[in-house]
Amino acid sequence: RNFPLLILYGVYFCTETNLISAMKNIWTAVICLLLCWGTVSAQSYVSQVWVSDLGNGKYKNPVLDADYSDPDVCRVGDDYYMTSSSFACIPALQILHSKDMVNWRIIGTAIERLLPEERFSQMQHGNGVWAPSIRYHQGEFYIYYGDPDTGIYMVKSKDPAGKWDNPVLVKAAKGIIDTCPLWDEDGNAYIVHGYAGSRAGLKSILGLIRMTPDGTRAIGESRIIFDGHIGNATIEGPKFYKRDGWYYIFAPAGGVPTGWQTVLRSKNIWGPYEWKIVMAQGNTNINGPHQGAWVDTPDGKEDWFFHFQDKEAYGRVVHLQPMKWVDGWPVIGVDKDGDGCGSPVYSYKKPNVGKTYSIETPAESDEFDSLELGLQWQWQANPKPIWYFCDGGNSLLRLYSYYTENQVNLWDVPNLLLQKFPTEDFTVTTKVSFAPSSKYTGERTGLVVMGADYAVLAMENRADGLILVQNVCRKADKKGKEEENASVKLSDNTLFLRVKVNKDSEKEAICSFSYSVDGKKFISLGENFTAKPGKWIGAKVGLFITRPKAVNDGGWVDIDWFRVTK
Repeated sequence: RNFPLLILYGVYFCTETNLISAMKNIWTAVICLLLCWGTVSAQSYVSQVWVSDLGNGKYKNPVLDADYSDPDVCRVGDDYYMTSSSFACIPALQILHSKDMVNWRIIGTAIERLLPEERFSQMQHGNGVWAPSIRYHQGEFYIYYGDPDTGIYMVKSKDPAGKWDNPVLVKAAKGIIDTCPLWDEDGNAYIVHGYAGSRAGLKSILGLIRMTPDGTRAIGESRIIFDGHIGNATIEGPKFYKRDGWYYIFAPAGGVPTGWQTVLRSKNIWGPYEWKIVMAQGNTNINGPHQGAWVDTPDGKEDWFFHFQDKEAYGRVVHLQPMKWVDGWPVIGVDKDGDGCGSPVYSYKKPNVGKTYSIETPAESDEFDSLELGLQWQWQANPKPIWYFCDGGNSLLRLYSYYTENQVNLWDVPNLLLQKFPTEDFTVTTKVSFAPSSKYTGERTGLVVMGADYAVLAMENRADGLILVQNVCRKADKKGKEEENASVKLSDNTLFLRVKVNKDSEKEAICSFSYSVDGKKFISLGENFTAKPGKWIGAKVGLFITRPKAVNDGGWVDIDWFRVTK
């Protein structure tokens, strides 16, 4: 986009009598423009709807008001890297980066296709990647995660923003979840983990497995090292650390919406472990504050803890809490009564990392100028290459209609292109142009707010022409069927579609739909819809296109842009 300026710059200076001077100036222009282009391409994204950094040396929680469930973070030098549960959403294991623990951006994904590939080519609601951990060891980044049906997997990379190796099955097992490694000073390596009662038949316990020093294979069977049935029921999500000769396991207990943060410690890696509750909800409205990561500042003078809060349709959002060590135990949050158990903070001074960094947030809006999908987007299953075309040259994303056999509703349709709700109050507007097949009817495309209940604002190709409908499907996970709330006949195949999401007094996500033919005047359509979470994930918003027949070709939709605003 800067080349026209470059040409004009060159023509201007070529009028000089001194050709050498002109060429020098042209090359100067080339260098300057390339530098400017690099700066623009690396420009930080700043959300219009949620920014944690208050700009005055403080931040507000959550630092990520989106569904980065079961977050884990590690520090390497002055860089912080986060990953979280992605379950069956693809690409899996989104990688976020920060310099100050408050401002984050998505820099990559660790898994392009989940294994076993055939299994994850179909919808696997709530399965897949559970509570991963990210660590840096001997020059490489490692992520371990438990697939509750298959076992413990590991992926690694030298560059967290680059290509990650294919997943390695460290241990085949059923019911092992929430895995975290620790490399000890003697060269031995271990994995602590939880158990999914739904698969293992037992929960509220933590196990420990030794593995090979290279972290690729488990040695022997797991051994139970802690029983939380009395005092710490539903203990899970352990994170493993060593400090001053003590082995520490940070593990949440008490259940996702109502629990607390427990810490175990022992001088022997195999136990016995003593325990202490170090953070609970207290008098705050930050429910179930637990499961996350302990990190420190580069100078080692400050300690901090990341955790999530379950907000139903809005997902499990990420909070940052101050932390300090008292008599060999961590205290997380603010401990006003001095009992060693802190409560979460709403706002606090930012971590002192030695520098001040610019505000940035994970990407939400997309102009589709790239030859690849934005890192905020995820499919519902391992994608097929024929689902989409990133036409960056024309600033378009083209989605092709796809037939899903025996589809009752969109719950099990794999080619939904979705992203997380970015906060509690926001608006999504997208410009779409629908080109359905002329050989048959029934193709449709549009906006979807997806969960166990879902709603669509969809353009449909019917026998009497194009129509816009606003439909709702309740109990989609139980094979519920869509109901049409409203419809309008269309004379044009290009529309602006919009959904506005707002939290009501009951803390529910209320969605209202509208459309426009000119992008200026929007007309409401249908009824308000209350968003619902999916299986272990919050509601999502995005795009879809389906066809009703298994034929050899179909239509498509061109998405000009997708914008998240207030």
